[in-house]
Amino acid sequence: MNSLNYIDLFGFLAALLTTIAFLPQLYKTWQTKSADDVSLVMLILFIIGLFCWIIYGLKINSIPILVANIITFVFNFSILILKISYRKTNK
Repeated sequence: MNSLNYIDLFGFLAALLTTIAFLPQLYKTWQTKSADDVSLVMLILFIIGLFCWIIYGLKINSIPILVANIITFVFNFSILILKISYRKTNK
C-alpha cells in the first residue's frame, strides 16, 4: 500500500465535504419523521452509484474513495430506510 500523500489528503478533503453534505438531510428526515421531499428514484440511483464507487475504490485501492463512499452509502441507505418506514407509518 502506498504511503499517504498530498493527493490522498485532497481526496480525503473531498470525501469529507461530499459525505457530510448528506447529514442535514438525514437529520431533517429523522427529526420530522418525513422524507416526502426526497425522491425515491434519486435515492435508489444514488445508492447504486455509491455501490459502484465502492467497487471501483476497492479495485484501485483508493482509501479516500472507499471511506467517502462507504459512509455516504450508509447515510443515504439510512435515508432510504427512513423514507420507506415513515411512508408506511404516516399513511
